[in-house]
Amino acid sequence: MFTQFGATAESLSKASTMVFRIGTDAHLYDDPDDVNIAPLLDSKFDSEKCEALKRLLALIAQGFDVSNFFPRVVKNVASQSIEVKKLVYLYLLHYAEKRPNEALLSINYFQKDLGDTNPLVRAWALRTMAGIRLHVIAPLVLVAVSKCARDPSVYVRKCAANALPKVHDLRLEENTAAIEELVGFLLNDNSPGVIGAAAAAFASVCPTNLSLIGRNYRRLCETLPDVEEWGQIVLIGILLRYAIARHGLVKESIMLSSRDLENIVSENGASDTYQKGNEDSNAYFGLKESNADLTNGVCKSEVVDIVSRSYLEGPDKYLSKHRCADVLSSELEGLHFTSAKDNEDIKILLLCTSPLLWSHNSAVVLAAAGVHWIMAPKEDIQKIVKPLLFLMRSSNSSKYVVLCNIQVFSKAVPSLFAPHFEDFFMSPSDSYQVKALKLEILSTIATESSISSIFQEFQDYVKDPDRKFAADTVAAIGLCAQQFPKVANTCLEGLLALASHATDGEAIVLLQAIYSIKAIIGKDPSSNEKVIVHLIRSLESIRVPAARGMIIWMVGEYSDIGNVIPKVLPVVLKYLARCFTVEEVETKLQILNACGKVLLHSKEEELWAYRKVLSYMLDLARCDLNYDIRDRARFIKELLSCYIGSSDTEEGKAQQESRDVSRVLAGRIFGGQIKAPSSEQFSARFYLPGSLSHVVLHAAPGYEPLPRPCSLNFEDPSINSNIVEGAKRPGDGATQSESYTDDPDSVSGSLNEESTSDYSYADSIGGSDGTGGSNVSSSLSEVDVHKEPLIHLSEVGYPNANPDGGSHVDNPYSGSNNLGELISTRSLESWLDENPNSGHNLSEPSSIRKSSARISIGHIHGRVEPKICALLDPANGNGLSVDYAFSSELSSLSPLLVCLQVSFKNCSTEPMMNLQLVEDNKRQDSSDHASAMTESSSHGDVPSLVPMEEIANLGPSETINIMLQVRFRHHLLPLKLVLWCNGKTYPVKLRPDIGYFVRPLPMDIGVFSAKEAQLPGMFEYTRRCIFTDHIGELKKGDKPGTNDQFLVICECLAVKVLSNANFFLVSVDMPVSANLDDASGLRLRFSGELLSNSVPCLVTLVLEGTCFEPLNILVKVNCEETVFGLNLLNRIVNLLAEPARG
Repeated sequence: MFTQFGATAESLSKASTMVFRIGTDAHLYDDPDDVNIAPLLDSKFDSEKCEALKRLLALIAQGFDVSNFFPRVVKNVASQSIEVKKLVYLYLLHYAEKRPNEALLSINYFQKDLGDTNPLVRAWALRTMAGIRLHVIAPLVLVAVSKCARDPSVYVRKCAANALPKVHDLRLEENTAAIEELVGFLLNDNSPGVIGAAAAAFASVCPTNLSLIGRNYRRLCETLPDVEEWGQIVLIGILLRYAIARHGLVKESIMLSSRDLENIVSENGASDTYQKGNEDSNAYFGLKESNADLTNGVCKSEVVDIVSRSYLEGPDKYLSKHRCADVLSSELEGLHFTSAKDNEDIKILLLCTSPLLWSHNSAVVLAAAGVHWIMAPKEDIQKIVKPLLFLMRSSNSSKYVVLCNIQVFSKAVPSLFAPHFEDFFMSPSDSYQVKALKLEILSTIATESSISSIFQEFQDYVKDPDRKFAADTVAAIGLCAQQFPKVANTCLEGLLALASHATDGEAIVLLQAIYSIKAIIGKDPSSNEKVIVHLIRSLESIRVPAARGMIIWMVGEYSDIGNVIPKVLPVVLKYLARCFTVEEVETKLQILNACGKVLLHSKEEELWAYRKVLSYMLDLARCDLNYDIRDRARFIKELLSCYIGSSDTEEGKAQQESRDVSRVLAGRIFGGQIKAPSSEQFSARFYLPGSLSHVVLHAAPGYEPLPRPCSLNFEDPSINSNIVEGAKRPGDGATQSESYTDDPDSVSGSLNEESTSDYSYADSIGGSDGTGGSNVSSSLSEVDVHKEPLIHLSEVGYPNANPDGGSHVDNPYSGSNNLGELISTRSLESWLDENPNSGHNLSEPSSIRKSSARISIGHIHGRVEPKICALLDPANGNGLSVDYAFSSELSSLSPLLVCLQVSFKNCSTEPMMNLQLVEDNKRQDSSDHASAMTESSSHGDVPSLVPMEEIANLGPSETINIMLQVRFRHHLLPLKLVLWCNGKTYPVKLRPDIGYFVRPLPMDIGVFSAKEAQLPGMFEYTRRCIFTDHIGELKKGDKPGTNDQFLVICECLAVKVLSNANFFLVSVDMPVSANLDDASGLRLRFSGELLSNSVPCLVTLVLEGTCFEPLNILVKVNCEETVFGLNLLNRIVNLLAEPARG
């Protein structure tokens, strides 16, 4: 390329790159080890300061830790340059949470900037103040937020709304009312940008305080189309919950369209007009069965009942009840309903969400569609169809979420999407998950007019190279054939041809084809005799064990149907007897069952031949290597002894009554008719449309069902008015130009920048309360800790005594309570060391390196007592008490299993029989769909519960301890089990403890420091708490202080942590100072690794304070798994702050 000029493609590329870099800041990323940053930060020129700050921000963007420049950057917060101040605030915002004590020293400048004339400066100052997560300045931050909530600038008020969740995250109970008052005040704002941020704050701070919404409901609805997209999603959910809690469900909606609910309304005195309107709308959806062409286009009342109950109660509650419709009817009798035609609040909500159905944001469209699906009248529900179909043109991930919601809509109302069946045909770019959902939707919405076109598509799908998808297509063909008997014969011909030509490599397709044929035959066995005969003839060519087993099952089940099958039975049984020894286990079991059924239905003239064949196969089975085959043979021989006859003398002399009983049992077991499978499984889980739980098929953290209808009542009649009289909206005194010209780019993007993820699921983590009256026999031996010395001292230095390390705990100001000293200008200048020649400034203590000693505590594990939790209370278990405690033992079966010590105690006066813990079958059935989607999971073969050995007898006052191994699917979600006792079942829940999702990882202090250095920044999480358990231990005895104070404190901390988490105690470092009562600097280190992926997890506790007073503990967790690390941090903080039980 241009070789005559000596240029090559590489040289031209470099030249073009250099040209594009001209006039940009790309050079800032070139030298990560630039040594000129520090002098530039101390320069007198603002341009040089800007250059240094830009380099620091570039290093932060590349992942480098530049916190060592923190003092020099904080010094520039007082600069008068807007550019410098903006860069300083960006730096402080990044490190404020990691170094809050240092950021606290410049809080007076933040407060000064809150009164700046530039709204951007005011917003930056508020954002930085809210980023300092210290309880001591929470009142100051709250005052600043209150001030900025009334700021004339829209951007500042929006930042105030975004700061409220950060203040609330500090969990100060005394500030809760003030924070909620500010949320209500900001919801009354004029600006759509502020309302979107205020809605996000409402959802985070007080999602159940719907009275704040009632004051501004109609104005919020009118402002909804102008709110930014992500704010619209939150606000739509809030308005929907308020409308249901205030007015109830809409009578004309699809949620109340079942026939049972119509009867309830008519019994409660509903008008004839309402009943007539319901009949008209039901006819629109095909509820009147006069039109035979739309037999599949009806509104399925059973599914609608399940969906409505799921939205209101949650799937877990309705799955625990057996008769869905009856329970729903009894529960909804006392509720009040409203009408969308008469209620102005419902009208305005539907009117304002209608334009959002065509939003560019797919999440907004789903949220708006969910409102119309729940609240809109049935005749208006078609509005959501075309917007949802339009969303299917987006990416595969968005398409999958949309299809998950359409799947539920089509199950409840198949006719809704029936005219648009062509939109669900496959595209070459569709993923397997998307194809599977489309197949299910097509089989649901198919009608007699569209079934031919759908079958033509299915013929192409069967030839797809993805054989798993081809098998799903075969299953869909079987479902359609069961729904439309007119096309059943055509489907059977195609499925038989597919089964005949399927090779051994296509076992999944062959198996599904046989299963579909079996389901179709079950609808009308007598008219499909030739199909059964055809399958019998193909037994020689079909070698898949499961497929052969299903064919043999049909031979036995339909052995007395028609004229041809009874004639070929002798030949078939002889063939099966000849092949019995080479068949697989599942095929052998079906052969034995089929022979028993044939013998039971045989005539007198054929009885002798069948009896001889069965006896021959039973003899073969008695010698089989598999114990299941041998047990089945013994069972069938005893059960059919009256038909087979017995060579045993004792059996020949049995009483006639015993033979009659065997004959009745055999008829019940082998002669019972198989019921047709239900069209809908009541174990399906339905969550609110557009929610994450709806996609993952389980309740995600933070998911809440809809509130109970009409549960919100106001005493104030003016509460529903647009604006509360006498209340002044924020920004009323500011002109429009002044409010919207502050920062044109920030109004649309600041919500994403300011939003914070809340991982504080402390209530879920510490779910089990561990009642004190638990009677579990501890297997841990009591060790006398006073027999040997528990402490050995060795002089060491801090392993990370560099200028950067230990800044969180070695700061002399972190334990001070004098805010005036912290925020004074003199303290700031001294800390920044602007006058190094001063002999008595405050920087001297920070330059002193303290000596330390390392403590070695022996036999600490002998004092560890795991927390005991109640699984079943004697009052609820008819005298049976079941407790459990997490064990530090590791499972030998799988690293994913957690060991628990379970104690069964009989508190009654009667013995208990057959005690066993098993998995909840309902929960397994309901997760079939979810497990199919995660079939390729690497740990999919690990069960949730390792089978427990049954306890045959538990005498009065007897206690039995067993070791249970379970696998929790999530460290926050409980595991549902069923306890069997005396033939009764008791549903129980095993609540996980995140501290036992790790195993000890032994290491020395050098390895610990090296791994800690590899997990900085975003992998490091810190919080503070107050510890008081040591005070009672120090005051025990006649002479307090006779025991070593530091040893007592270390033992209290170590025992409490190791009793609630499966960690390894690495080291305990003690400061050596002249003040023997000062425990500041005491440091404990624990190490472990996650059970699931062996990721290291490090915990460090640093103490501040004196021995006989409450200690301030800094808890630091280093872990690559962000969500797990944050949840573990909250768990440790909560257990340390919890007082010890007396």
